[in-house]
Amino acid sequence: MNQPLTPQPIKTMTDKRQAILDTALALFVSQGFHGTSTASIAKQAGVATGTLFHHFPSKEALMESLFLTIKQQFADTLLLNTHKGSDLKLNALQLWQSAIDWSLDNPVKQLFFQQYSMSPMIAAKVRDQAMNSILGFISELIKQGQMEGLIAHYPLELMLENCHGQYLAATRFFIDNPHLGTNTRYRDASFELFWKAMQAD
Repeated sequence: MNQPLTPQPIKTMTDKRQAILDTALALFVSQGFHGTSTASIAKQAGVATGTLFHHFPSKEALMESLFLTIKQQFADTLLLNTHKGSDLKLNALQLWQSAIDWSLDNPVKQLFFQQYSMSPMIAAKVRDQAMNSILGFISELIKQGQMEGLIAHYPLELMLENCHGQYLAATRFFIDNPHLGTNTRYRDASFELFWKAMQAD
């Protein structure tokens, strides 16, 4: 006697959206933004091209949504793994090490950041949203450090860009040298380089 077929679960709209984002991430990193078509994203994600455009009206909109989604995941991880105390340098160290851990745990997402964080393909308003809204707690730490005389009194926007540049440089190094990712000497040195660039004279 034939057994009844088990119905296969139907992909929800949320599942399809996530499949599009996951596929776009892999293709943008491996093929570049201009080398990746929306048709290829839809095909590899297993959705119709019309479904892709239902969620994202353009490839640029998809890129921006992917960027902000990953930034939010990054920020959530930092906040979850950081315990705020009275010692600002210790707080900064915890944030830094958590950020490095995230990059090592998520190498494809970090490569995406490396490729697109400063790219003109990401609109300035989107980068601003990521830096000042999603990662707003970093701005607050910098302002606190300036008030306490621990961090140099340079314009906040420049300080944030400096933080970002230092982070990208460090994670580039560790992605290129994964065997050093758990090396305490290199990890501590990466933070000290960052801190010296930020601290007051």
